[in-house]
Amino acid sequence: ANFLDEVKVYYDLTVGAANRTTELMYDYATKSKQKGYKVILAGAGGAAHLPGMVASIPSLPVIGVPVQSKTMSGTDSLYSIVQMPPGIPVATMSIGKGGARNAGIYAASILAIKYPEIKESLNNFRQSLKDKVKKAAEKHNK
Repeated sequence: ANFLDEVKVYYDLTVGAANRTTELMYDYATKSKQKGYKVILAGAGGAAHLPGMVASIPSLPVIGVPVQSKTMSGTDSLYSIVQMPPGIPVATMSIGKGGARNAGIYAASILAIKYPEIKESLNNFRQSLKDKVKKAAEKHNK
């Protein structure tokens, strides 16, 4: 959400659980296309079946973010999301906050194909990354 704010991408944030609020998850995924959503980011911990279940409904790209857990530090979530059976893929990011940020960047990249203003914001962001690296190199080489 923080990255999407940075590049001025509108989003809807909802909290749900595939096993505890199944109706909410199903309703959200079913109505996502009619609401105009283009991509869905789905964080999940433990068994992590939420991204796959959501991906099976609206035929929109789904980006899964494994949530770091106490039990297995998020590796259980990672394996559950990345090992989707063929047919209903879920793009999978790394575990935790870095993966969540990358999910926002990846979603913006998908949207930038169609929306020039998002493409410009994303290009500015990428340029800022290059600038940070150059400044760090200059500082180090002095």
